[in-house]
Amino acid sequence: MRFISPKTDFAFKKIFGSDQSKDILISFLNAMIYSGNYVIQDLEIIDPYSAGDVVDLKDTYLDVKAVLEDKTTVIIEMQLWNVEAFEKRVVYNLCKTYGNQLKSGQGYFYLNPVIALTITDFKLFPSTEKVISCFYFQEEEDHLPYQENELKLVFVELPKFTKQLEELESVIDKWIFFIKEAPNLEIIPDKLREIPQLEQALTIANQAGLSVSEVEKLRKQEMALEDARGAWSFAKREGREEGRLEGREEGRLEEKQQIAKQMKAAGFPLNDIAQYTGLTIDAINQLS
Repeated sequence: MRFISPKTDFAFKKIFGSDQSKDILISFLNAMIYSGNYVIQDLEIIDPYSAGDVVDLKDTYLDVKAVLEDKTTVIIEMQLWNVEAFEKRVVYNLCKTYGNQLKSGQGYFYLNPVIALTITDFKLFPSTEKVISCFYFQEEEDHLPYQENELKLVFVELPKFTKQLEELESVIDKWIFFIKEAPNLEIIPDKLREIPQLEQALTIANQAGLSVSEVEKLRKQEMALEDARGAWSFAKREGREEGRLEGREEGRLEEKQQIAKQMKAAGFPLNDIAQYTGLTIDAINQLS
């Protein structure tokens, strides 16, 4: 068997956001948000993925959205790179989702909780080695919660998870291992088969079950990801070298411009380039 990587936009949506993914997503969210407890028993996947979807090559962030049985909305994002103002974007998406629930004339009573689950393929909080971190409003000194369940941010930092297959114990371990290591597996290990929803996720991720067009879409995304990684690495290195020669401020600007050029060449949307570099869209358009 060969398994596709859940880190690609195509695979993430197919595994967690398809019509047949409800049980998979319930198990995954219970593990990531509720420490493996069976809190979520039902949900509705919003705008589920279908095989006929046109898959683009944005790949800077991946989204699945679901509404739980208690009307809580969960937005799931997988971030592959630590782009500029990323943490602000997470907060913005959380607040935007919360505020957009109200229709004209409706009162605040109709607002339901929103949880933002963000999975990062980089270390976001270097001051802690916790793999999963949870944030909500609380009083500064006494830590008294303020509407604790209304707005919540949950982060899963994949690089901090270092357990091997034989070390997996909890359902949390097994789901994070799946996200990180699925492409490196050749069979469905017995430890992962112990969770029926994980076995189902791996069955969906099995390349043998993909159509020819789906395999082609997946290959294009994987190639775009590798091109982008190389472009970012090269542009940063080139920008740093020029920064040494031209001075700190000019060097920083040059670095941003070089990264923007490489991202344009790799086909990234202008909005994503602007978020990552801090340059305006007009400035990006002026770059040759």
